Amino acid sequence: MKYTLREQISHFLVQYAVPIIFVLLSVFAIPLSRFSTQYLVQEMLARLARDSFLVLSLLIPIMAGMGLNFGMVLGAMAGEIGLIFITDWNVMGIQGMLLAMIISTPLAIFLGWMCGVILNKAKGREMVTSFILGFFMNGVYQLVVLYGFGNIIPIKNPALVLSRGFGIRNVTNLAGIRHCLDDLFSFNVMGITIPAATFLVIGAFCLFITWFSRTKLGQDMRAVGQDQEVSDSTGIPVERTRIISIVISTVLACYGQIIFLQNIGTMNTYNSHEQAGMFAIASLLVGGASVSRATIPNVFLGVILFHLMFVVSPMAGKYLIGEAQLGEFFRVFVSYGVIAIALVLYSWRRHKERERARRSLRGAA
Repeated sequence: MKYTLREQISHFLVQYAVPIIFVLLSVFAIPLSRFSTQYLVQEMLARLARDSFLVLSLLIPIMAGMGLNFGMVLGAMAGEIGLIFITDWNVMGIQGMLLAMIISTPLAIFLGWMCGVILNKAKGREMVTSFILGFFMNGVYQLVVLYGFGNIIPIKNPALVLSRGFGIRNVTNLAGIRHCLDDLFSFNVMGITIPAATFLVIGAFCLFITWFSRTKLGQDMRAVGQDQEVSDSTGIPVERTRIISIVISTVLACYGQIIFLQNIGTMNTYNSHEQAGMFAIASLLVGGASVSRATIPNVFLGVILFHLMFVVSPMAGKYLIGEAQLGEFFRVFVSYGVIAIALVLYSWRRHKERERARRSLRGAA
């Protein structure tokens, strides 16, 4: 079906409405914030290194037609449990980070498998189901960390445990692995520090996703994402393929959370995973991705635009109306609002596409 110029422009504006809005907001807010270019570039490089791995972990379930994997927080929880153990054992540096990944991988695989099985029972409602599952497992995680650690699971480090003798403190100090990956190999250009080792890991992950999408399993996931019934009739194990996509995403989210927290250097024991999941999904949508389609460029564009707004909005609010707190409220609103806007636009676009298809069929008849 041939589209008119007006329809093409309308389609472009709807498809890229969220990144266009963020570009316009950034153009308005950056001068108001009064931050130097060097400061903003340094912040964006740091946030690209910190967040990109987490956001990239969302691509594979989208490829398999399962939408935005809100269940990625299960992988983040697994990563945090690994970090609690290595902090208790006082394993520092890159060895500690790798050990945390090794410890948390089996748990992430199990949680991903469980999530995949549940989502197979809720086909067509995967995002809502994974969102609710994330809430449920957050309760389980808090129960284990608050009552299991130091009580059933021995913890030797008194700095980790609450004064009552069991349960992990609200904030876990990760000084032992802080910047261990970022500082493994970095260099300075015109006063801007570039964490080259972290970007090499992210680059390797991008190559893995590109390679994986061309493998038989990757092609099976694409086929399942396009039409499950046709895929099933051609012999592709649909449910197994969907479970594998969620398992891979959950394990990668686990690693992404560990990379994220080694950059921060501290861990909000009971809430870090919630923020990571919401911000990662919002970043992907800001980059122009949708529920059914996402690419690697969407990831990097989204991380830059989303976090640029996060950096400049408090100071822009301060200099505009004298209230920095307004900027804080605005960026929290944005993280949730952008998800709602993207989902509404996706639903509206699907409705319009169905209408065009019906008109095309009537015209052909």
